[in-house]
Amino acid sequence: MSALLDIRRVYVEPEAAALPRGREILGNFPGAEIVEVESHHRIPELYGDEANVARWVRIKTEALVLGVKKSLTARPNGRSADFIAPSTANGCAMACAYCYVPRRKGYSNPITVFANIDQITGYVRRHAGRQGAKPEPNQVDPRLWVYDIGENSDCSLDATISANVRDLVELFRGLPNAKASFATKYVNRDLLGWDPRGRTRVRFSLMPAADSKLLDIRTSPVAERIDAINDFVAAGYEVHVNLSPVVVRDGWLADWAELLDRLGDTLSAEARAQLAAEVIFLTHNDRLHQVNLGWHPKAEEVLWRPELQQAKRSETGGWNVRYRNGHKGGYVAALTGLLAARLPFCRIRYAF
Repeated sequence: MSALLDIRRVYVEPEAAALPRGREILGNFPGAEIVEVESHHRIPELYGDEANVARWVRIKTEALVLGVKKSLTARPNGRSADFIAPSTANGCAMACAYCYVPRRKGYSNPITVFANIDQITGYVRRHAGRQGAKPEPNQVDPRLWVYDIGENSDCSLDATISANVRDLVELFRGLPNAKASFATKYVNRDLLGWDPRGRTRVRFSLMPAADSKLLDIRTSPVAERIDAINDFVAAGYEVHVNLSPVVVRDGWLADWAELLDRLGDTLSAEARAQLAAEVIFLTHNDRLHQVNLGWHPKAEEVLWRPELQQAKRSETGGWNVRYRNGHKGGYVAALTGLLAARLPFCRIRYAF
């Protein structure tokens, strides 16, 4: 079990508790209080209560939700993956100040684990089977359909709670035309023994140490993530880097140069040969801004920069902010140029 977790209360849907994976997870927390809930979506004491801002990290540490994933769909994507697989978890015990998941869940977002793993893996297997062979290469992958299995959670951390992530890695190991993919900020070396045979892509999220110290709360240090890359490649994973989110501030480009030099100095020949990068500049949100002011206001000094950002109405009715048109293009060009100069062997899959 991760040191980030000290689970004292598990909120459980009865249907989830009746499933084998549900019973397995509950057995991992014999001392926890069990609270039966009608729906993992509707738990008033966790979601929608503004008072929880002051207990943001404590709730992530002490609460776990166990539910059943009702809607099983694989959404087309085209950036990080060809498809977003139905999730086996959402929420996180880490507390990155820029994370978009709290925008949807209200004032806290502890881990929710879904117990109907057999339904989820069965759906993914059938969906991949219907795709057939990938007709032509794209920026996601030249040969295989790629399924993101961790859009709303961190799979490396989820793997400390249940076998759901391992079940997915083992599923994709046997599929002839597909691979799994997930981004992570947590180094879980238990994954090194899973024998993925090149059918799972781990995208280690990286940012300069100064940004990570301020924004990547409760994550593995960036240096530890970099140091893990060679070991994950040797263990049979494809490993890419997710340079995200890129935060524009005084000295940002010099700090990224230092990070890229550290990466280049560390990688083995095998890791270099398969490396690719995603580059994603910060998108922030007015509602998350208000949440952060309640528990981590210092982060907002670099995340909320109206003089540099422009707003756009989100699908949920709030306002998303991103770097202004006419300036962002220059930022992207500066960082991708730096990447080409410092790590010429690293293909940039996309940058925005």
